[in-house]
Amino acid sequence: MTCPGIRVEVDGTGLFAVSQGPEDAPAVLFSNSLGTDVHAWEHQAEALAGTFRVVRYDARGHGRSDAPPGPYTIDRLGADAVGVLDALGIERAHVCGISLGGMVALWLAARHPERVGRAVFAATAARIGSRELWEERARAVRAGGTAAIRDLVVSRFFSPAFAAGQPRTVERFTEALLGMSAEGYAASCLALAEADLRDAVGGIRCPSLVIVGDLDVATPLAEARWLHGRIPGSGLLVLEGAAHLCNVERPGPFTEALVRFLSAP
Repeated sequence: MTCPGIRVEVDGTGLFAVSQGPEDAPAVLFSNSLGTDVHAWEHQAEALAGTFRVVRYDARGHGRSDAPPGPYTIDRLGADAVGVLDALGIERAHVCGISLGGMVALWLAARHPERVGRAVFAATAARIGSRELWEERARAVRAGGTAAIRDLVVSRFFSPAFAAGQPRTVERFTEALLGMSAEGYAASCLALAEADLRDAVGGIRCPSLVIVGDLDVATPLAEARWLHGRIPGSGLLVLEGAAHLCNVERPGPFTEALVRFLSAP
């Protein structure tokens, strides 16, 4: 898959970004999950680009962005998102993140509320997994590359039914994972090992929507319900039959809900 874009510099690190739609339209910033890139948002970008300025970027260590030595931190990843907005001259944007990108969206909404209009937190949690889990995965990837965790990761990305019915989609995401920098992936794992936003999310005041697939084992429904309960006035959407990459597995209902939410007065 190819996607034309631009390279922006954020604190000395080059990040790959794609901007679509009218530059004077309300902006929406999409932040990717661990192990994916800008292509994960193609369905949503296509649907929104007529009325919004859609900005996607590859997090450091992912896709066509630089992969400097780690470890990374959630503060660093959040500052990268702010840096992308700054580089594109965007003062305020709606934000939509999934998994690790969802934590970036949580960080932005909690730490920089002046930069966020509405926020969508998909397949994410204020604390994902344990320190031991992420440190072990980082060691495995540094020793054997992303091929060492391919089967585990892809089996969490998609439900068995989707994988059986959409093998080409699964293949594309597998190829993207295998093409990732081992250091970038491992360093991002170490960001997740440390990231804990449980004390911060209660302060989020922007209009918010939490989305989760009911088959997600990486960030289960219970985590989404916890976020929904902690973020005042937030909505909760559960997508039936979807695993972790619920925006890919159920693009129709995910995108319909996203458009409706972002277009609300």
